[in-house]
Amino acid sequence: MAQKITIEPVTRIEGHARVTIHVNDAGQVERAYFHVDQFRGFEKFCEGRMFFEMPVITPRICGICPVSHHLASAKACDMLVGVEPPRPAALLRELMHMGQYIQSHSMHFFHLAGPDLVFGFDADPAIRNVVGIIEANPELALKAVKLRKYGQEIIRIVGGRRIHPRFAVPGGVNKALTKQERDELLAPIDEMIGYMQEGLALAKQWLEANQELVQRFANFKSGYMGLVNPETGDLELYDGMVRVIDREGKLLAQFDGRHYLDYIAEHVEDWSYLKFPYYKKLGWPGGVYRVAPLGRLNVSDGISTPLANEEFKKFKALAEGPVEPSLYMHYARLIEDIYAAERARELLEDPDITSTDIITESNIITGEGVGVIEAPRGTLFHHYQTDENGQLTKVNLIVATGNNNWAMSHSVDMVAKDFVDPKNLTEGMLNRVEAAIRAYDPCLSCSTHAIGQMPLIIEVRGPDGELINYVKRD
Repeated sequence: MAQKITIEPVTRIEGHARVTIHVNDAGQVERAYFHVDQFRGFEKFCEGRMFFEMPVITPRICGICPVSHHLASAKACDMLVGVEPPRPAALLRELMHMGQYIQSHSMHFFHLAGPDLVFGFDADPAIRNVVGIIEANPELALKAVKLRKYGQEIIRIVGGRRIHPRFAVPGGVNKALTKQERDELLAPIDEMIGYMQEGLALAKQWLEANQELVQRFANFKSGYMGLVNPETGDLELYDGMVRVIDREGKLLAQFDGRHYLDYIAEHVEDWSYLKFPYYKKLGWPGGVYRVAPLGRLNVSDGISTPLANEEFKKFKALAEGPVEPSLYMHYARLIEDIYAAERARELLEDPDITSTDIITESNIITGEGVGVIEAPRGTLFHHYQTDENGQLTKVNLIVATGNNNWAMSHSVDMVAKDFVDPKNLTEGMLNRVEAAIRAYDPCLSCSTHAIGQMPLIIEVRGPDGELINYVKRD
């Protein structure tokens, strides 16, 4: 008797999605789909705007990572006016970016993924959430809040506001950093790194204690993509070359992001509004890849800061080739968190960080600009084309989460087939399916939310409409 199980909404992610699990006549999961049904239309409604408006408009794509869109947009605008920002401006942009990483990665691990690790996938949903974390371990919860607050303070102090910044402009930035502000941001860094290390220890302890699950849970081969330093191959988050490796870890390509259309294409399926990017030269689906922390660490040869690099070496020792299990995304994310804090310190200690040489003027319009950056959730591309007056004629965005669309969909399918028993359905089984998505920390149109409670009801019905099974989560 064919059935369909629907999970809607998927919880503890940014944005809205649903999962449908299709059950065959034998009562087994035949296929599961990850549906992203939202449509924003940013690319289309930006046409006709002036290019210099984009660093202000595009942060509204996302309320969690507006800095990433802001900076990718500003980098595209730099190319549109044919200039490079002065070094102090580039340092300030990168510093703001590190604040974005600290607040985003810390929030995801402690608030969104953490409840599964602390309480277990089968725990009562009434406690398996951030409130449960606060009640079970208030000291840890407070540290998590302080971490996110610190990341937000970097963004506020550098850019003037915590969300939807107006800081980066074509050719540089519009605000210098004072020495007093620099010292204020430097003071808590050691304390913040200590909190991150506690989170890292918690994640590693859980991963080591649950190796059977880790190796079974959405563990699959794929390609990987991320930015690297062109000279050292080290992890890069603000600038660098795009590197793509294959399923065995061999280099497929390393290219300047402005040429991304020579390497990346997008596939469309009729069950999702979110496109499926892939490496063009291998075709679909042979060229599918993963991005975000797991992707970035798998393509990198090292990390330029000491504490993060020591942990990176341990991460790389987990496998002879790429580290594949999706649950290791949490480990990689915390390594990047530590790197962001260490890198923020390096930037703040650079003498140029308080320089007032923060903008390069330009009187030309080149007609085309591409900005590439590593958002917390993966490689982000902004591509603008304009007429001779600077009015946008075409906008193309490949958003970080979109690069992981295939990986999330494949993970959902694998976990549903492996862990969901439709004949004995439990909420914990379905939470595992959600956790497969959560590992990638997707940002599905985060600037829009539902208001109030988001209850979940799962009904399994036969073809005649008869109710077979029922699970409710308030």
